[in-house]
Parts: sequence; C-alpha cells; structure tokens
Amino acid sequence: MPVIRLDCTKCDRTFAPGAVLNLCTSCSAPLFARYDLERAAKTLRPEALATRERSMWRYHEVMPVEDPAQRLSLGEGYTPLLHAPRLSEWLGLKRVMVKDEGGNPTGSFKARGLSAAVSMAKVLGAKAVCLPSAGNAGSALAAYAARGGLEAHVFVPKDIASLFLMETRAYGAHVETVDGLITDAGRVCASLAREHGWYECATLKEPYRVEGKKTMGYELAEQLDWTLPDVILYPTGGGTGLIGMWKAFEEMETMGLIGSKRPRMVAVQAEGCAPIVKAHAEGQPDAPMWPGATTHAHGLRVPKALGDFLILRAVKASGGTAISVTEEEIVQGTKELAASEGLFAAPEGGACVAALRKLQSAGQVAPDESVVVFNTGTGFKYVENMTPLW
Repeated sequence: MPVIRLDCTKCDRTFAPGAVLNLCTSCSAPLFARYDLERAAKTLRPEALATRERSMWRYHEVMPVEDPAQRLSLGEGYTPLLHAPRLSEWLGLKRVMVKDEGGNPTGSFKARGLSAAVSMAKVLGAKAVCLPSAGNAGSALAAYAARGGLEAHVFVPKDIASLFLMETRAYGAHVETVDGLITDAGRVCASLAREHGWYECATLKEPYRVEGKKTMGYELAEQLDWTLPDVILYPTGGGTGLIGMWKAFEEMETMGLIGSKRPRMVAVQAEGCAPIVKAHAEGQPDAPMWPGATTHAHGLRVPKALGDFLILRAVKASGGTAISVTEEEIVQGTKELAASEGLFAAPEGGACVAALRKLQSAGQVAPDESVVVFNTGTGFKYVENMTPLW
C-alpha cells in the first residue's frame, strides 16, 4: 500500500495504514493519507505521464490503491480544461477556463472520490458501503459498489430529484429517503452503519474519498504545464474537492512539480446555505450549523460541513475568499455558461460563473488574471430541480 500513515487533520495523532478507520479516535476530525513523497517523486514526473492511462489513476504513486487489479475504475478523471473565450469576453476577463467534470462516470466529480473510497473499502475487507447524499454521491457510490460486488446503502432527503433515485436504484443500491436535509440523512446513515458494520463513505468520514478528489488539482497543474491559475472558483458544500486540491498542491510542491505559488481559492455557496461565507467574513476557524438551509443547487445545501475548518484554512492561507449567490444568479450563471460556451452545467457550476461575475464587478479579480471555474457535474441530472426557476 502506498500510504505510509494516516494523520489527524486537527490533533497530533497518527495511525498505521491498513486498518478500517473513519475519523480520528481522539478528536473525531478527518484523517489524511500520507505518502513517501521522496520516493513518489522519482517516478511521478511530467515525462512519465505521457504514456499513462487517461484516468485519475495516472497519479498512482500518490493514490491509496497500488495494485491496478484492486482499483474499481470506470474511467473517472482526466476531464477537459476548456478555454472559455466568449465567457471571458462577457465577463471582461482575458483568460477564464472551465474544468468540466460533467463527463465523469455517473455525470459528476463524485466519481473520483467514490472510486478511491469504495476501492479502499474492498481492499480493507468491507462487504457493504454507505453514505448520505444529495444525489450525485449516492449514484457514484452505487456504481462503484456494483463494480466491486459490494452492497450499497444510500440515504437521501425526501425532496431529491427522481432521476437520482432511479439511477442509484438501477445500480442495485438500497435507497432510503429521510425527512430533512443531508445532515439528517447523515445521522440515520451513521447510526445504521454502526449497527450493521457498514463501511461509511460520507464526506471526509474516511481517509480515501478526498484522495480521489485531490486528483483535480494534479490534473489542473498538468493541463497548465505545471503552473497553477491565479484564481480557482469551487462550489462548496462539503468542500472535499477544495480541501483535496489544497492537499494536492502541497504534495506537488514537495515533489518539485510546482513552486510555492498558490491560486486564490474561492469557496462558492448559495445565499440560502452559506455557513462558510459567514464564518470566513467573521474570521471564525469553523462554521456553525446554518439554520433553514435551502437552494435548488442541492450539492450546496450542506448546513454543516465536517471539514469546515479545512475549507476555511485553505481559503485564508491562499488569500482567497468565500462568496454567496442568489438562486436567480445561479440560474443566470448556468444560462451564461451554456449560451457562451455550449456547456450545460449543474447549478453548482452556474453558481461559480455567477460568483465570478460578482468578484469581477467588485474588482476582486483583475482582467489579466487566469481563472478556473469548476463545473462539478452535468446539468441534465438537475432538470427537475431547475425547471421551476428556468
């Protein structure tokens, strides 16, 4: 196993790899997988990548599953970084790019994290996996569980779009709807996981889902010839992707693939659920529960993120910010991206376009800066959510 240890992200505890662990047993904070980066740097070189598979597993030296036969893969990752000249012009900026995750298996970036997490669950001997979901994570978990012959249990809010339910059940998962939000689904999931011994793959509640998500950072650097953009806008619910990319940047610098310069990380949220925005504005190290969370961008409807302190830490260290947008602005951003570049984004991606327009208007992004907007999924899975506002 490439992982040499697991580190707590909050206290000084470390753990040996190879055991079934969720959170730190001392402080209940998320755990990070660590690698022998000196060894990894010997083979993870730009020239070596030219002949490797076009998936996130091309960075196998810093991924948790060493044996290719044990990786549960559907071809996730290696998504396009698209230059967006017309959107750039509309926004009055010179270089806007879109990292489009909609072409991943099951239609979203969730495929990255769940490929890694479910692969490791099987390696560690799990027979059943589970998580709470707003939609895309559940379908991704179900798909990779099916790939690996594992039992899958998914817990979702009752107002989830019917397409997500249909897809997740098609992969053979057991799906339970729960009154309330994803946090309520999470409590039910955690309770049943303890009762039945299921391996819980909820956001940051095990060490390996973030390892799949961090590959977005590796891809971004590789696609930009081992440089990084000036600004990254990322739709932030649980925030695993933002946290993972920040981890990837640190690993890449240690291996000599990039320098010390970092992008300004912008956490984008909906006005109806903006705990990170509030905490960042108040200079708080973590974010309190957001009451009455609501937004049609269900991936952003996370009233309390387990990794809130890691999101806020990365935003602050990068000199970035956290910004919220209205439901109307999310729809407009989705339309602008579609009309300018032919990309029908998930509303979370539309939120990032709307946020970029607000930042540009406020003078917080200079016209000559390079900007990457993340679209985390295809808009086709959200038609039921978006239609009433369209």
